[in-house]
Amino acid sequence: MPKLSKTQVKLTKRQVAKVAPGDVVGYFWDSEIKGFGLRVSPAGGKSYVFQYRNAEGVSKRMTLGKSSATLTTEQARAKAKKERRKVEDGRDPLAEKQAKRDSLTVNDILDRYLESEKFKGKATSTKAIDIGRINRHLRPTLGKKFADSLTPESVRRAFGQIRDGKTAATVKTKARGLARVRGGEGAARMAIRLLKAVMTWAKSEGLITSNPAAEVSVGSDGERDTIISSTDEYRRLFTVLDRMENERRITSAHADAIRLIALTGARRGEIAGCLWRHVDLEKGVIAFPFTEHKTGRRTRKPRIIGLPEVAQAIIARQPDGGPNDFVFVAQRGSGQITLSGVWRKVRTEAELPDDIGLHGLRHSLASHMAMSGAAAAEIMTALGHRQLSTAQKYIHWIQDARVELAERSSSHISAAMNTRKKSARTARLPERARASK
Repeated sequence: MPKLSKTQVKLTKRQVAKVAPGDVVGYFWDSEIKGFGLRVSPAGGKSYVFQYRNAEGVSKRMTLGKSSATLTTEQARAKAKKERRKVEDGRDPLAEKQAKRDSLTVNDILDRYLESEKFKGKATSTKAIDIGRINRHLRPTLGKKFADSLTPESVRRAFGQIRDGKTAATVKTKARGLARVRGGEGAARMAIRLLKAVMTWAKSEGLITSNPAAEVSVGSDGERDTIISSTDEYRRLFTVLDRMENERRITSAHADAIRLIALTGARRGEIAGCLWRHVDLEKGVIAFPFTEHKTGRRTRKPRIIGLPEVAQAIIARQPDGGPNDFVFVAQRGSGQITLSGVWRKVRTEAELPDDIGLHGLRHSLASHMAMSGAAAAEIMTALGHRQLSTAQKYIHWIQDARVELAERSSSHISAAMNTRKKSARTARLPERARASK
């Protein structure tokens, strides 16, 4: 390591230009900022450097940049001042730079998570959804940031970007498949929730020391109490499906998949990802192994979806396929069917509530089961909930709805009773008193 020369001058643009190369590497040190210097190679290359001793007395030298039009002497001087302040504060600039270089980015954390046993233990459909959220929302907004320098504010900014559609794109998925990424508040909530889970895993693995995402509130999804509540609404839904299918505005596969969700209360991903090996029409069920459905990793139990006769007929009329082929295929060779865009068109034409999604068909079936007197355990079994408390919510919701209905009804009756009482009192008043009224 070269020693600082006792004969030093202030490095200026003119002084730097005058320095000529020698037979060996030469160093010229600034007289104002200790450690700030110019390195000159025998070939004439000139670079600005900063030399210092760390708290342990070890001498170190870092390159600030090459002398050029893009890095002037004054700019290099400003950089040297900044590094000198770090040294005076007891810091080690080169060690910090190396540590940052070695730090894991959010992309690195995401890559390791996707290779982890925790991720591999998820259901196939869940893994596909997680990969989509990671690649289409989390990587574009946070991927290049260092994981150990991530802050709650940077996570909030990512949430806002996803919510406001900054990550919107049309992505090619299969040979003929396209995924239209729209963003929105719901997508932002689910993406940041996934980030929280990933960072919690990373912390448990010792990859990071804190989880700033855990401090970010993304709001709730609401009670999801919008359902198809009447026979007329169901009639409009199925009539529109028939009409749009007959007019070839939607494919038969799309129409049948939505019909099956409405009839069984299955999750959208379960029907879209259903393979022929999952179907047993003799037993009248769709059966997902515990490794291939949402709650299976924790329950270690298969997910069984019972099929009424009309649902069995819907599946039976789909084109035959191999065990690992999808049951519902929009076009030959197009891969897994997508339903969200089609559902929005169907919902609008059927004049259903704007805030009811395909998951609302699942809630609708559960709610009607509760109204018909089904116990929470029966709803839990039919819908594949992991916890009884989830199914119990439908019972409470229906009870609350009944109370509200009774309150509204009684208020009308009470009003009518009050009117009759008032009329009766008025009738008993003397004629003069009634006139004064």
